[in-house]
Amino acid sequence: MDGRLRRWSGDRKTGFRVGFSGWRMSSISTQVDVLIVGYGPVGAAVACLLGKLGVRTLVIDRSADILQMPRAIALDNEALRILQMAGLREGAFQVRAIPRVRYLSPYAGEFARINSCGSLDGHPKLVTFYQPELERVLRECVGRHATVETATGVEMLGFSDLGDSVRAELKLADGTTTFVAARYLVAADGAGSMVRKAIGQDFQGRTYAEEWLIVDAERPDQALDDIEFICDPRRPTPHMPAPGQRERWEFMLHPGESRERMEEEGTVRTLLAPYGNVQDMKITRKAVYRFHARTCERFSRGRVHLVGDAAHITPPFVGQGLVAGLRDAANLSWKLAWVLRGSAGDGVLESYDTERRPHAKAMIDLARFMGHLIMPRSRIKACLVHGTVRALRVLPYFRAYFDDLRIKPKNSFREGLFAPSSRRSGSLPGSWLPQGMVRSGDGTLAPSDDVLGDRLVLLGCGADPAAHLCESSMRAWQAAGGAIVRVEPRGSEARGASFWEDLSDVLVPGAATVGRVLVVRPDKTVMHEGATSECERLVRESLALLGIPGSPTPVRQPARAP
Repeated sequence: MDGRLRRWSGDRKTGFRVGFSGWRMSSISTQVDVLIVGYGPVGAAVACLLGKLGVRTLVIDRSADILQMPRAIALDNEALRILQMAGLREGAFQVRAIPRVRYLSPYAGEFARINSCGSLDGHPKLVTFYQPELERVLRECVGRHATVETATGVEMLGFSDLGDSVRAELKLADGTTTFVAARYLVAADGAGSMVRKAIGQDFQGRTYAEEWLIVDAERPDQALDDIEFICDPRRPTPHMPAPGQRERWEFMLHPGESRERMEEEGTVRTLLAPYGNVQDMKITRKAVYRFHARTCERFSRGRVHLVGDAAHITPPFVGQGLVAGLRDAANLSWKLAWVLRGSAGDGVLESYDTERRPHAKAMIDLARFMGHLIMPRSRIKACLVHGTVRALRVLPYFRAYFDDLRIKPKNSFREGLFAPSSRRSGSLPGSWLPQGMVRSGDGTLAPSDDVLGDRLVLLGCGADPAAHLCESSMRAWQAAGGAIVRVEPRGSEARGASFWEDLSDVLVPGAATVGRVLVVRPDKTVMHEGATSECERLVRESLALLGIPGSPTPVRQPARAP
């Protein structure tokens, strides 16, 4: 297309009519593979992941620059791992590791805690960060991909799903309008998503009656290391440190306290007074929010896919709002790329909703449960709830369940794009493959995710899958974007170019015993597994799951994990 667009009046199927009043010349691409609406951290992560895979992408956002309002502040090891997949190296943005999360009651003392010290899959279990800095480095990462174009100060006025493409009308920064045709539309336009409303996906769930004042401040004498939830029914207050001598407080408003009054400088300083010398604090941001626990009925409809807050809103009591959006990005991006390049059938995209929606809902349910602990409605309820939790923690099972984060839903799926398995141990299909440090035959050290890369991988654990594949199966596997990697237990003798030694034992024997083979998706989810002698079957059934023409139909799809 040369930038000129024909007069077009929309499509009745979506119920969202778009008009066009004449010819326009566009200053942005008018035909792309993926149009991303929303350039916050989730939209930027999707753009980075698609850019790494060579997908022609246009990202738009109606804001001209990065927003500075208080928003996300916490990331877990899973989010950091996804950012690693997106191309952000360790140290790309400043984080602060959190060793503990403490729950404090005026009546029961420290009635609960979460031990978040240490690392998992090569990343700290819990960190705080500064969102504007994360967004800046994500946008820098996007800028390194020649196939990704960005346009800020651009608003989408409407769109229509035409069945084989999406046509969107955009209002450019100079006030002119143009149309863009895309194979798929990804909505990362936040909780008030116009796209979600246009495809008829209303939010389901609840909105909390309480409003909260969020205050960010800087102070040179910061001494707080842990996250503290002060669970006082008189005014619940989460309090946490952040990088750059920053701290955040979240104060629950009482009935009758107005947004305007609570955001006044004097009110804010009065609330901060118990936490130190207010004169030494530089208040950088303050805003009143109302928390939500909501998700929509479907994350996808036709050629439109919802990610992040456009699909689900998680209360901040477990720090999983942005994390959930990054999980969406990792799950959806590679599937779009594989379909667009012809390495998978369109049906693969149906697994995005099947896999992500139940897990997002489980996280919302956990946040709601934690909300009951953090903001009891009365002194009597606080004494009862906090006292009960403290008493239960005397028992080793309940203490480990809470303190060691076993309460947190695992990033694994019961149904989706993976094959069933009869095994009950190791990395089962539908679960995330652990990440460890590996060493090549020439001594190169690397995180295992970097070695696997943005590919489908036939991962041999103490075995060479290539030796068990015929030539035609190997060609079919490589044509589908597949590669072969061999990981051996620590201390093994180097053999072959694809050899890597597991230095952390998380892959061999952690993920699989010697002689097993795993099929690993680009998002590091295990897709299939079996013995080395079954490599032909594993490749054949994995290609069938992808819906590649000529592949046999799998026995059961979608799969249901045991």
